[in-house]
Amino acid sequence: MLHSFCFVPFRRGSDLFMMILSSFVSILYTGVNMSDSALKDLNVAQSGELEKNMDNSVKSCITKPVPIGNICLKKEENAPPTCPDAVTNGCEAGNVDVEYTDSENLTDLPDADASLSTLAARLDSKDWVMTCEALNNVRQLAIYHKEILQEHLESLVPLIVKSVKNPRSAVCKTALMTCADIFKAYGDLLVDSIDPLLVQLFLKASQDKRFVCEAAETALISMTSWITPSALLPKMQPYLKNKNPRIRAKASVCFSKSVPHFGVEGIKEYGLDKLVQIAATQLSDQLPESREAARKLALELQVFYEKFQASSSGEVDSTPDVQSDAESWEAFCQSKLSPLSAQAILRVTTTTKEGVAVGVTSTPKEGVTVGC
Repeated sequence: MLHSFCFVPFRRGSDLFMMILSSFVSILYTGVNMSDSALKDLNVAQSGELEKNMDNSVKSCITKPVPIGNICLKKEENAPPTCPDAVTNGCEAGNVDVEYTDSENLTDLPDADASLSTLAARLDSKDWVMTCEALNNVRQLAIYHKEILQEHLESLVPLIVKSVKNPRSAVCKTALMTCADIFKAYGDLLVDSIDPLLVQLFLKASQDKRFVCEAAETALISMTSWITPSALLPKMQPYLKNKNPRIRAKASVCFSKSVPHFGVEGIKEYGLDKLVQIAATQLSDQLPESREAARKLALELQVFYEKFQASSSGEVDSTPDVQSDAESWEAFCQSKLSPLSAQAILRVTTTTKEGVAVGVTSTPKEGVTVGC
Protein backbone atom coordinates (compact mmCIF):
# COMPACT_ATOMS: atom_id res chain seq x y z
CA MET A 1 0.00 0.00 0.00
CA LEU A 2 2.75 2.36 0.91
CA HIS A 3 4.53 1.56 -2.30
CA SER A 4 1.52 2.26 -4.47
CA PHE A 5 0.71 5.40 -2.53
CA CYS A 6 4.17 6.79 -3.11
CA PHE A 7 4.27 5.78 -6.78
CA VAL A 8 1.14 7.64 -7.79
CA PRO A 9 2.38 11.09 -6.78
CA PHE A 10 5.66 10.36 -8.52
CA ARG A 11 3.88 9.61 -11.78
CA ARG A 12 1.75 12.71 -11.48
CA GLY A 13 4.86 14.80 -10.83
CA SER A 14 6.56 13.31 -13.86
CA ASP A 15 3.58 14.16 -16.05
CA LEU A 16 3.60 17.69 -14.75
CA PHE A 17 7.29 18.01 -15.53
CA MET A 18 6.76 16.76 -19.06
CA MET A 19 3.93 19.22 -19.58
CA ILE A 20 6.11 22.10 -18.40
CA LEU A 21 8.99 20.97 -20.63
CA SER A 22 6.68 20.65 -23.63
CA SER A 23 5.30 24.13 -23.04
CA PHE A 24 8.82 25.55 -22.79
CA VAL A 25 9.87 23.92 -26.07
CA SER A 26 6.76 25.26 -27.79
CA ILE A 27 7.45 28.77 -26.55
CA LEU A 28 11.09 28.51 -27.64
CA TYR A 29 10.12 27.25 -31.12
CA THR A 30 7.57 30.03 -31.49
CA GLY A 31 10.21 32.58 -30.52
CA VAL A 32 12.64 31.24 -33.10
CA ASN A 33 9.99 31.45 -35.82
CA MET A 34 9.17 34.98 -34.78
CA SER A 35 12.88 35.88 -34.89
CA ASP A 36 13.24 34.42 -38.38
CA SER A 37 10.19 36.29 -39.54
CA ALA A 38 11.45 39.52 -38.02
CA LEU A 39 14.84 39.09 -39.68
CA LYS A 40 13.21 38.44 -43.04
CA ASP A 41 11.07 41.53 -42.67
CA LEU A 42 14.15 43.55 -41.73
CA ASN A 43 16.11 42.26 -44.74
CA VAL A 44 13.24 43.05 -47.08
CA ALA A 45 13.00 46.55 -45.68
CA GLN A 46 16.74 47.13 -46.01
CA SER A 47 16.77 45.77 -49.57
CA GLY A 48 13.93 48.06 -50.55
CA GLU A 49 15.71 51.04 -49.04
CA LEU A 50 18.97 50.12 -50.81
CA GLU A 51 17.24 49.76 -54.18
CA LYS A 52 15.55 53.10 -53.64
CA ASN A 53 18.88 54.76 -52.89
CA MET A 54 20.51 53.14 -55.93
CA ASP A 55 17.65 54.31 -58.14
CA ASN A 56 18.11 57.83 -56.84
CA SER A 57 21.88 57.64 -57.48
CA VAL A 58 21.37 56.37 -61.01
CA LYS A 59 18.82 59.06 -61.70
CA SER A 60 21.24 61.70 -60.45
CA CYS A 61 23.79 60.40 -62.97
CA ILE A 62 21.47 60.45 -65.98
CA THR A 63 23.18 62.88 -68.31
CA LYS A 64 22.92 64.67 -71.58
CA PRO A 65 25.92 65.34 -73.84
CA VAL A 66 27.61 68.73 -73.89
CA PRO A 67 30.35 69.01 -76.56
CA ILE A 68 33.66 70.52 -75.43
CA GLY A 69 36.11 70.68 -78.32
CA ASN A 70 36.47 67.08 -79.40
CA ILE A 71 35.27 65.78 -76.03
CA CYS A 72 31.60 65.07 -75.54
CA LEU A 73 31.17 65.41 -71.78
CA LYS A 74 27.83 64.18 -70.48
CA LYS A 75 26.65 66.38 -67.64
CA GLU A 76 23.23 66.90 -66.09
CA GLU A 77 21.88 70.36 -65.48
CA ASN A 78 21.96 71.30 -61.77
CA ALA A 79 23.52 67.93 -60.95
CA PRO A 80 26.44 67.37 -58.58
CA PRO A 81 29.85 67.33 -60.28
CA THR A 82 30.42 63.65 -59.66
CA CYS A 83 28.32 60.56 -59.11
CA PRO A 84 29.68 58.66 -56.11
CA ASP A 85 28.19 55.35 -57.20
CA ALA A 86 29.66 55.69 -60.70
CA VAL A 87 33.28 56.14 -59.67
CA THR A 88 35.83 53.42 -60.32
CA ASN A 89 39.36 53.79 -58.95
CA GLY A 90 38.88 57.51 -58.50
CA CYS A 91 37.73 58.10 -62.08
CA GLU A 92 34.24 58.76 -63.33
CA ALA A 93 32.98 55.80 -65.28
CA GLY A 94 30.65 55.86 -68.24
CA ASN A 95 29.99 59.59 -68.38
CA VAL A 96 32.50 60.73 -71.04
CA ASP A 97 32.43 60.01 -74.76
CA VAL A 98 35.41 61.01 -76.90
CA GLU A 99 35.01 62.28 -80.44
CA TYR A 100 38.13 63.01 -82.51
CA THR A 101 37.92 66.05 -84.77
CA ASP A 102 39.91 66.22 -88.00
CA SER A 103 42.08 69.26 -88.54
CA GLU A 104 39.91 70.68 -91.31
CA ASN A 105 36.88 70.60 -89.01
CA LEU A 106 38.48 72.51 -86.14
CA THR A 107 37.10 76.00 -85.61
CA ASP A 108 38.81 79.09 -84.28
CA LEU A 109 38.92 79.83 -80.57
CA PRO A 110 36.64 82.63 -79.33
CA ASP A 111 39.44 84.05 -77.16
CA ALA A 112 42.90 82.87 -78.18
CA ASP A 113 44.77 84.92 -75.56
CA ALA A 114 42.66 83.62 -72.69
CA SER A 115 43.11 80.05 -73.86
CA LEU A 116 46.85 80.48 -74.27
CA SER A 117 47.26 81.94 -70.78
CA THR A 118 46.06 78.71 -69.14
CA LEU A 119 47.27 76.29 -71.80
CA ALA A 120 50.35 74.94 -70.00
CA ALA A 121 48.47 74.35 -66.75
CA ARG A 122 45.66 72.54 -68.53
CA LEU A 123 48.07 70.37 -70.52
CA ASP A 124 49.67 69.32 -67.24
CA SER A 125 46.33 68.71 -65.53
CA LYS A 126 45.44 65.39 -63.90
CA ASP A 127 41.96 65.74 -65.38
CA TRP A 128 42.32 63.90 -68.69
CA VAL A 129 39.25 65.57 -70.18
CA MET A 130 40.81 68.96 -69.54
CA THR A 131 44.09 67.73 -71.04
CA CYS A 132 42.34 66.63 -74.23
CA GLU A 133 40.59 69.97 -74.46
CA ALA A 134 43.94 71.76 -74.05
CA LEU A 135 45.52 69.60 -76.77
CA ASN A 136 42.74 70.59 -79.13
CA ASN A 137 43.38 74.21 -78.23
CA VAL A 138 47.01 73.72 -79.28
CA ARG A 139 45.78 72.43 -82.63
CA GLN A 140 43.42 75.38 -83.02
CA LEU A 141 46.13 77.86 -82.14
CA ALA A 142 48.56 76.21 -84.57
CA ILE A 143 46.03 76.54 -87.37
CA TYR A 144 44.50 79.95 -86.67
CA HIS A 145 47.09 81.74 -84.49
CA LYS A 146 50.41 80.32 -85.64
CA GLU A 147 52.53 83.31 -84.66
CA ILE A 148 51.10 83.57 -81.15
CA LEU A 149 51.71 79.91 -80.34
CA GLN A 150 55.21 79.85 -81.83
CA GLU A 151 56.68 81.75 -78.88
CA HIS A 152 55.51 79.03 -76.48
CA LEU A 153 56.44 75.93 -78.49
CA GLU A 154 59.62 75.18 -76.57
CA SER A 155 57.77 74.91 -73.27
CA LEU A 156 54.71 73.15 -74.70
CA VAL A 157 56.44 70.31 -76.59
CA PRO A 158 57.48 68.45 -73.38
CA LEU A 159 53.86 68.58 -72.21
CA ILE A 160 52.70 67.21 -75.55
CA VAL A 161 55.26 64.41 -75.23
CA LYS A 162 53.85 63.66 -71.77
CA SER A 163 50.39 63.32 -73.29
CA VAL A 164 51.69 61.03 -76.03
CA LYS A 165 53.06 58.76 -73.29
CA ASN A 166 49.76 58.86 -71.38
CA PRO A 167 48.34 55.33 -70.89
CA ARG A 168 44.82 56.59 -71.59
CA SER A 169 44.26 56.05 -75.31
CA ALA A 170 42.05 59.12 -75.76
CA VAL A 171 44.77 61.43 -74.47
CA CYS A 172 47.47 59.65 -76.47
CA LYS A 173 45.59 59.82 -79.76
CA THR A 174 44.64 63.47 -79.29
CA ALA A 175 48.30 64.26 -78.58
CA LEU A 176 49.37 62.42 -81.75
CA MET A 177 46.86 64.42 -83.77
CA THR A 178 48.34 67.53 -82.19
CA CYS A 179 51.82 66.45 -83.34
CA ALA A 180 50.61 66.12 -86.92
CA ASP A 181 49.16 69.64 -86.85
CA ILE A 182 52.18 71.33 -85.32
CA PHE A 183 54.53 69.57 -87.76
CA LYS A 184 52.49 71.00 -90.61
CA ALA A 185 52.32 74.45 -89.06
CA TYR A 186 55.94 74.90 -87.98
CA GLY A 187 58.08 72.44 -89.95
CA ASP A 188 61.78 73.07 -89.38
CA LEU A 189 61.07 75.28 -86.37
CA LEU A 190 60.43 72.10 -84.38
CA VAL A 191 63.74 70.42 -85.21
CA ASP A 192 65.45 71.53 -82.01
CA SER A 193 62.58 70.16 -79.90
CA ILE A 194 61.86 66.99 -81.85
CA ASP A 195 64.21 64.55 -80.11
CA PRO A 196 61.88 63.51 -77.25
CA LEU A 197 59.00 63.22 -79.71
CA LEU A 198 60.72 60.91 -82.18
CA VAL A 199 61.11 57.84 -80.01
CA GLN A 200 57.52 58.11 -78.77
CA LEU A 201 56.18 58.44 -82.31
CA PHE A 202 58.16 55.39 -83.42
CA LEU A 203 56.89 53.37 -80.46
CA LYS A 204 53.26 54.38 -80.87
CA ALA A 205 53.39 53.65 -84.61
CA SER A 206 54.44 50.07 -83.86
CA GLN A 207 52.02 49.21 -81.06
CA ASP A 208 48.96 46.96 -81.25
CA LYS A 209 46.17 49.50 -80.71
CA ARG A 210 45.13 50.21 -84.25
CA PHE A 211 43.59 53.66 -83.84
CA VAL A 212 46.62 54.88 -81.87
CA CYS A 213 48.98 53.32 -84.40
CA GLU A 214 47.18 55.04 -87.29
CA ALA A 215 47.36 58.42 -85.55
CA ALA A 216 51.10 57.94 -84.98
CA GLU A 217 51.62 56.98 -88.63
CA THR A 218 49.78 60.13 -89.70
CA ALA A 219 52.00 62.22 -87.43
CA LEU A 220 55.15 60.62 -88.91
CA ILE A 221 53.94 61.27 -92.45
CA SER A 222 53.31 64.90 -91.52
CA MET A 223 56.79 65.09 -90.02
CA THR A 224 58.55 63.73 -93.13
CA SER A 225 56.41 65.93 -95.38
CA TRP A 226 56.88 69.27 -93.63
CA ILE A 227 60.38 69.07 -92.14
CA THR A 228 63.20 69.29 -94.67
CA PRO A 229 65.36 66.16 -95.05
CA SER A 230 68.59 68.02 -94.34
CA ALA A 231 67.26 68.92 -90.88
CA LEU A 232 65.34 65.71 -90.17
CA LEU A 233 67.68 62.93 -91.34
CA PRO A 234 70.46 63.67 -88.81
CA LYS A 235 67.83 63.46 -86.07
CA MET A 236 66.50 60.11 -87.29
CA GLN A 237 69.80 58.46 -88.15
CA PRO A 238 70.67 57.33 -84.57
CA TYR A 239 67.36 55.45 -84.37
CA LEU A 240 68.38 53.29 -87.33
CA LYS A 241 70.74 51.54 -84.90
CA ASN A 242 68.35 51.39 -81.95
CA LYS A 243 68.23 48.15 -79.96
CA ASN A 244 64.47 47.95 -80.39
CA PRO A 245 63.81 46.41 -83.84
CA ARG A 246 60.41 48.10 -84.12
CA ILE A 247 61.95 51.51 -83.58
CA ARG A 248 64.59 50.71 -86.21
CA ALA A 249 61.90 49.65 -88.66
CA LYS A 250 59.81 52.81 -88.23
CA ALA A 251 62.89 54.99 -88.40
CA SER A 252 63.95 53.24 -91.59
CA VAL A 253 60.53 53.80 -93.17
CA CYS A 254 60.56 57.49 -92.26
CA PHE A 255 64.12 57.84 -93.50
CA SER A 256 63.24 56.37 -96.90
CA LYS A 257 60.15 58.60 -97.17
CA SER A 258 62.10 61.74 -96.34
CA VAL A 259 64.94 61.26 -98.86
CA PRO A 260 62.82 61.85 -102.01
CA HIS A 261 62.08 65.38 -100.76
CA PHE A 262 65.77 66.19 -101.16
CA GLY A 263 65.99 66.53 -104.91
CA VAL A 264 69.14 65.82 -106.88
CA GLU A 265 71.10 68.78 -105.56
CA GLY A 266 70.00 68.12 -102.00
CA ILE A 267 71.22 64.53 -102.11
CA LYS A 268 74.50 65.65 -103.64
CA GLU A 269 74.98 68.14 -100.83
CA TYR A 270 74.05 65.67 -98.09
CA GLY A 271 76.21 62.93 -99.54
CA LEU A 272 74.96 60.13 -101.78
CA ASP A 273 77.63 57.79 -100.44
CA LYS A 274 76.33 58.20 -96.86
CA LEU A 275 72.78 57.44 -97.96
CA VAL A 276 73.85 54.33 -99.89
CA GLN A 277 75.73 53.07 -96.85
CA ILE A 278 72.63 53.53 -94.70
CA ALA A 279 70.49 51.66 -97.22
CA ALA A 280 72.99 48.79 -97.34
CA THR A 281 73.00 48.50 -93.55
CA GLN A 282 69.21 48.39 -93.31
CA LEU A 283 68.98 45.69 -96.00
CA SER A 284 70.29 43.19 -93.45
CA ASP A 285 67.89 44.18 -90.66
CA GLN A 286 65.86 41.43 -89.00
CA LEU A 287 62.43 42.99 -89.66
CA PRO A 288 60.92 42.82 -93.18
CA GLU A 289 59.50 46.34 -92.80
CA SER A 290 62.98 47.75 -92.37
CA ARG A 291 64.41 45.73 -95.28
CA GLU A 292 61.59 46.83 -97.57
CA ALA A 293 62.20 50.47 -96.67
CA ALA A 294 65.91 50.01 -97.42
CA ARG A 295 65.08 48.44 -100.78
CA LYS A 296 62.92 51.43 -101.73
CA LEU A 297 65.65 53.79 -100.58
CA ALA A 298 68.25 52.00 -102.71
CA LEU A 299 66.03 52.30 -105.79
CA GLU A 300 65.46 56.00 -105.12
CA LEU A 301 69.19 56.57 -104.78
CA GLN A 302 69.89 54.74 -108.02
CA VAL A 303 67.40 56.97 -109.86
CA PHE A 304 68.92 60.09 -108.33
CA TYR A 305 72.42 58.92 -109.23
CA GLU A 306 71.50 58.30 -112.85
CA LYS A 307 69.77 61.68 -113.10
CA PHE A 308 72.81 63.37 -111.66
CA GLN A 309 75.11 61.55 -114.08
CA ALA A 310 72.91 62.52 -117.00
CA SER A 311 72.67 66.17 -115.96
CA SER A 312 76.40 66.46 -115.37
CA SER A 313 77.13 65.12 -118.86
CA GLY A 314 74.49 67.31 -120.52
CA GLU A 315 72.22 64.40 -121.42
CA VAL A 316 69.12 65.29 -119.46
CA ASP A 317 66.84 65.30 -122.48
CA SER A 318 68.40 62.32 -124.22
CA THR A 319 67.70 58.68 -123.45
CA PRO A 320 70.63 57.29 -121.45
CA ASP A 321 72.22 53.98 -122.24
CA VAL A 322 70.86 51.48 -119.72
CA GLN A 323 73.97 49.31 -119.75
CA SER A 324 76.42 52.18 -119.19
CA ASP A 325 74.25 53.58 -116.38
CA ALA A 326 74.13 50.17 -114.75
CA GLU A 327 77.91 49.87 -114.94
CA SER A 328 78.46 53.34 -113.52
CA TRP A 329 76.05 52.66 -110.67
CA GLU A 330 77.78 49.36 -110.03
CA ALA A 331 81.17 51.04 -110.02
CA PHE A 332 79.91 53.69 -107.62
CA CYS A 333 78.53 51.10 -105.18
CA GLN A 334 81.70 49.03 -105.30
CA SER A 335 83.83 52.09 -104.61
CA LYS A 336 81.77 53.27 -101.62
CA LEU A 337 80.72 49.99 -99.98
CA SER A 338 82.23 46.77 -98.76
CA PRO A 339 81.98 43.87 -101.23
CA LEU A 340 79.07 42.26 -99.37
CA SER A 341 77.15 45.52 -98.98
CA ALA A 342 77.73 46.46 -102.62
CA GLN A 343 76.50 43.04 -103.68
CA ALA A 344 73.32 43.46 -101.60
CA ILE A 345 72.56 46.89 -103.08
CA LEU A 346 73.25 45.77 -106.64
CA ARG A 347 71.14 42.66 -106.21
CA VAL A 348 68.16 44.78 -105.18
CA THR A 349 68.53 47.49 -107.81
CA THR A 350 69.59 45.31 -110.74
CA THR A 351 66.89 42.69 -110.20
CA THR A 352 64.17 45.31 -110.00
CA LYS A 353 65.46 47.13 -113.06
CA GLU A 354 65.68 43.95 -115.10
CA GLY A 355 62.14 43.03 -114.06
CA VAL A 356 60.86 46.40 -115.24
CA ALA A 357 62.75 46.10 -118.53
CA VAL A 358 61.33 42.65 -119.20
CA GLY A 359 57.84 43.87 -118.44
CA VAL A 360 58.21 46.75 -120.91
CA THR A 361 59.79 44.84 -123.79
CA SER A 362 57.63 41.73 -123.67
CA THR A 363 54.66 43.16 -125.56
CA PRO A 364 52.11 40.47 -126.49
CA LYS A 365 51.63 39.82 -130.16
CA GLU A 366 48.42 40.76 -131.85
CA GLY A 367 45.76 38.11 -131.55
CA VAL A 368 47.45 36.37 -128.62
CA THR A 369 45.51 36.25 -125.37
CA VAL A 370 47.54 36.97 -122.25
CA GLY A 371 46.47 35.67 -118.86
CA CYS A 372 43.27 33.84 -118.05
